[in-house]
Amino acid sequence: MNVLLDYLPEFRDGFLGTLAITGSSALLALVLGVLIAGFRVSPIPPLRAFGTAWVTLLRNTPLTLLFLVAVFVVPQILVPGASPFVLATLALGFYTSSFVCEAVRSGINTVPLGQAEAARSIGMTFSQTLRLVVLPQATRTVLPPMSSIFIALTKNSAIAGAFSVTDLFGHSKLLSDKGYAIGWIFLWIALAYLVITFSISALFRVLERRMGVAR
Repeated sequence: MNVLLDYLPEFRDGFLGTLAITGSSALLALVLGVLIAGFRVSPIPPLRAFGTAWVTLLRNTPLTLLFLVAVFVVPQILVPGASPFVLATLALGFYTSSFVCEAVRSGINTVPLGQAEAARSIGMTFSQTLRLVVLPQATRTVLPPMSSIFIALTKNSAIAGAFSVTDLFGHSKLLSDKGYAIGWIFLWIALAYLVITFSISALFRVLERRMGVAR
């Protein structure tokens, strides 16, 4: 208990840092995931090929390796001077977008084909059909797996602490070096992660109930 009270500002900063990296990465993953899912069901072959390559590459690359590329390669080639927070957000967001994409694509496949055909018969383009007809219906089946994806993202964000990003795990070594029992440190860190993951789970349960997702 003493370690929490003695270093409450550090725990607070780490908690807020974890929230920030999780939120920014989740937003990036959601935008990219929906976009790439659109590519994967597109009638244009190059877009389908790009979407397939994106998912295949990122889903089969270890997240730690993506962090290494983001931190040590990207600043040298694409984004000189980028902060560790931005680089960690890119690594987490890109990685998670591949899982979001597959969840969204699976949801799209549950929408009856006749819905898209009816939309095209009245002159709607592919992008209009996807945005106005298919995605709103697919959302209902996408929510449950999306909850698991964002909970996994929260836990994956712990890797960012090893790359100079302020988060919960980033403070654990500092506190351990000060002589506090590592068990107590990890206990409070674990409880903080539970608060975040339970909040995500509760949010998606509310969304599922509002949209009438069958259980």
